[in-house]
Amino acid sequence: MLQKRVVVCLDVRDGRTVKSVQFENTQELGDPVAMAEAYYRQGVDELVFYDITASAERRGIMIDVVRRVAERIFIPFCVGGGLATVDDIKAVILAGAEKVSLNSQAVKNPDLIRQGAKMYGSQSIVLAIDAKADASMPCGYRVVINGGRTPTDLDVLDWARKGHELGAGEIVLNSIDADGTKAGYELTLTKMISQALPIPVVASGGAGTPEHLRAVLQEGKADAALVASMVHYGTYTLAQIKDELAASGVAVRR
Repeated sequence: MLQKRVVVCLDVRDGRTVKSVQFENTQELGDPVAMAEAYYRQGVDELVFYDITASAERRGIMIDVVRRVAERIFIPFCVGGGLATVDDIKAVILAGAEKVSLNSQAVKNPDLIRQGAKMYGSQSIVLAIDAKADASMPCGYRVVINGGRTPTDLDVLDWARKGHELGAGEIVLNSIDADGTKAGYELTLTKMISQALPIPVVASGGAGTPEHLRAVLQEGKADAALVASMVHYGTYTLAQIKDELAASGVAVRR
């Protein structure tokens, strides 16, 4: 049985880890380097680091933070936020990340996915999609970019399929409606994308309890579940989450 992954997300703004609810009401939480090391020592499978205002502010990502995080952890590490060129991707990989996450910039320039995959392999290129429920879209969800600020004309299912065709090796699927609510993942959305694509899908947005992770990994068919609030605020440790998942029949790394 393939093991499911538990991924911790660190949203970073101005060099500090922050957390928001539905991309609003942002609170500062601490130093991303220290937090990344703490989660690594707790046994997290992967970390994702997003520079959450890089695209909206039209600036490059903070390579110094990426480098310092990469020096302290020895697990897969993905970095995203404002990566607009192949040179940006190269800089993040050279700073120590195993993967890069492309979101807004990939929507604006889809060929960036192909170029990145050609240079570093599909396993290093993650397409992050921020999805918002919208009954007017064919699949029922619309792609939103720039940190939830800008709706696009893209249907989430169509964009996910195109991203895979261009060379993305993984999808991080974030529900804006569920983001930060701690009320559970968007199972309908996650299952639709997971079943439609042959590449791993990481569910994001809404984790509040280990049961939420179990549901999205089993019923939502996700390959991994991304968490933030439930560990950032000390509600659960990674060990507690994994123990409860294992007890529920989910194969996880222990």
